[in-house]
Amino acid sequence: MRDFWRRFRRNKGALVGLAVLAAVLCLALFAPLIDGGDPWAMVQRPFLPPFELAHTLFGTDTLGRDIGTGLVYGARVSLMIGFVSTVAALVLGVTLGAVSGYYGGWIDAALMRFTELFQTVPSFALAIVLVAIFQPSVGSIVTAIAIVSWPPVARLVRGEFLTLRQRDFVEAARLDGQSDLRIIFVELLPNAASSIVVMASLMVATAILLESSLSFMGLGDPDLMSWGFMIGAARTVLRQAWWMSVFPGLAILMTVLALNLVGEGLSDGLNTKLGGGRGNAGL
Repeated sequence: MRDFWRRFRRNKGALVGLAVLAAVLCLALFAPLIDGGDPWAMVQRPFLPPFELAHTLFGTDTLGRDIGTGLVYGARVSLMIGFVSTVAALVLGVTLGAVSGYYGGWIDAALMRFTELFQTVPSFALAIVLVAIFQPSVGSIVTAIAIVSWPPVARLVRGEFLTLRQRDFVEAARLDGQSDLRIIFVELLPNAASSIVVMASLMVATAILLESSLSFMGLGDPDLMSWGFMIGAARTVLRQAWWMSVFPGLAILMTVLALNLVGEGLSDGLNTKLGGGRGNAGL
């Protein structure tokens, strides 16, 4: 763990990303304490510019709702959907990829054809269709994002398992009489964990962008305030109220960038062969 942190902190961009991500997580976790207001409540006159009143620092929208409150509670929605959908995609992708890579043969061929079936359809288009079919809600959005996100995970895990299953420690485990399930989860999966962790951090960023895009198009949960919904609601008044789209857009940009920088840092930290010389790679 100490060696991991030493390699991770060499990447200054990753440290910046970690700090930004920690701030966003604090906003999401302690939203009621940071801002106890209702993101749907009218608090001032519509189109109030930012920095004019202390209690509406970021201005108001077309209905007089506080943009700052929306940003705080929107962090909850974006991160929750991002993390939950990523976990669901990892469970499905790791399971199929592990079975495919470990057993090979016709099982591998069948599972990879099944994976390619999902990859032939553009992920965003498939997500739109799935959310539209099941009606916009947190559950349908998480399900749609998970369904379009698992194929790359399956291919990554399959590739790792195809390489690892030829190693001596796997043969020793077979000779020792260990079951296939134990070999997969105890011997092989921990050795592929570093690649999966790095991909997971990038998948969260992609999931946040997908959720924001769906909400922008009016396919978000109508009962929850999200950054994508805020930008979508502002698209007709861009000239009149620039702040309505700029602030949530910056929130999405900073969060996604932070996740990508942390992902790069994780790649550095988990790469035991990495030497010096990438200290500023993230900036």
